[in-house]
Amino acid sequence: MRVLLTRLSSLGDIVHTLPLAAALRGAGHAVAWVVEPEYVPLLAGAPGIDRVVTAPTRRWRTGPFAASTLAGIRATRDELRAFGPDAALDPQGLVKSAVWGWLSGCGRRIGLARRWRRETPAGLFYSETVRPPPEVRHVIDLNLSLLTALAIEPPWGEQPDARGLLARPCAAVSGERQAPIVLLPGTGGRRKTWPAARFADLARRCASGGIPVVVAWGPGEQEAAELVARSAGPGVETAPPTTLVELAGVLAGSAAVAGGDTGPLHLAAALGVPAVGIYLATDPARNGPRGPRVRVVRNPADAAGPSAEVVMAALVDLLRSTSG
Repeated sequence: MRVLLTRLSSLGDIVHTLPLAAALRGAGHAVAWVVEPEYVPLLAGAPGIDRVVTAPTRRWRTGPFAASTLAGIRATRDELRAFGPDAALDPQGLVKSAVWGWLSGCGRRIGLARRWRRETPAGLFYSETVRPPPEVRHVIDLNLSLLTALAIEPPWGEQPDARGLLARPCAAVSGERQAPIVLLPGTGGRRKTWPAARFADLARRCASGGIPVVVAWGPGEQEAAELVARSAGPGVETAPPTTLVELAGVLAGSAAVAGGDTGPLHLAAALGVPAVGIYLATDPARNGPRGPRVRVVRNPADAAGPSAEVVMAALVDLLRSTSG
């Protein structure tokens, strides 16, 4: 069977969909994945994906009726039809993702039932929906529940594997001899963001213990990263701009990673890097990092989250438990 997956963005959500692709491949199915162009490097090295089809919907939205947009949509549609999917799975649950199953000409278009998807109108493009078991909470397992429509037993609790990114050349960070702690102060929303002052406190604690610290950042996050590094003082530096592949190299070359509920944290966990998730507004039971070496810290009694001392203790414990 040929199966189409539509998860266009973002980094963390794509990482959380990798187990679904791997399970489909494990069941003997060919898989094509529709995604925004910037995430192609992640999928190109992922197990279980036979074809990556780009859909630059963000660019198209700036000129929805431009000739180049209409030509791009037709080209993506034609590539999907050439793949000829027998089933289309839409774990993203948005109209912009669900529509590709319909445009592909696929008769079986499967998404999550209304309660579990992000946009109700996405259901207009489905031919059938799946209701996950009531005990399923994590988004990875919600994605995996779509397998039941294809009579595949979901591998509940599966961990993402993004190590295919490491097969390509990556940039090093400042030639540090000792593996640094990488901090990730940026997130996709203010309610999920640990205060910069606490990140700086954590960075100082690491640096005072002789561990170098690198503050990594993505689009729109450079100012916050520089503030953390500047406030923390000696032994703390800001990472250079990175591509997705270079970011994977920075994360993989670290002793551990600490950050909020953000894509790079989930990528680090999927690379097998020791990772500490600092959670505020989001529920780690649904959105927590999954990997062989992860910890989650939170403090529901404090809107600003856990103290730097608590996060440092989690880092130390994680490093001790994973050493050797």
